[in-house]
Amino acid sequence: MQLEGSCHCGAVTFSLTSAHPYPYQRCYCSICRKTQGGGGYAINLGGDAKSLKVRGRKQISIYHAKLKPEGASRAHASSAERHFCSRCGSGLWLFSPQWPELIHPFASAIDTPLPVPPEHTHLMLGSKAPWVEVSVRKGDLRFDEYPDESIADWHERLGLVG
Repeated sequence: MQLEGSCHCGAVTFSLTSAHPYPYQRCYCSICRKTQGGGGYAINLGGDAKSLKVRGRKQISIYHAKLKPEGASRAHASSAERHFCSRCGSGLWLFSPQWPELIHPFASAIDTPLPVPPEHTHLMLGSKAPWVEVSVRKGDLRFDEYPDESIADWHERLGLVG
């Protein structure tokens, strides 16, 4: 599926292809919550990094989240790059050098109508904010940390790979 996305002010637009366009994964970690806002979670999609086309690249800034493992005395910068518009602050996508073939656009930045997922995966519930009410439907999966199932595996399990 071809995805078109943009920031709120229109300074950045982008497109990419995605074999995994269902916005099913709701991440409640503090990084997603604080950088993406919304219902206390953010939703990432999976896309082909080679297909990414960007207009307004000069307006993009990159944030490397600070990670402090439990028991560690100091934080370190994540290698993952969270791309956002430097004008309006809209989150656009995440890129990790750990998976260079992938781009994870934030569903909130996608302008293309996305398919409605038949179930959701709620992850990083162990770090959700106390004020967040998790809306779980029948069939939804819940994890205190990361699930073993990847975005691609989820789409394949449900027969949603196009």
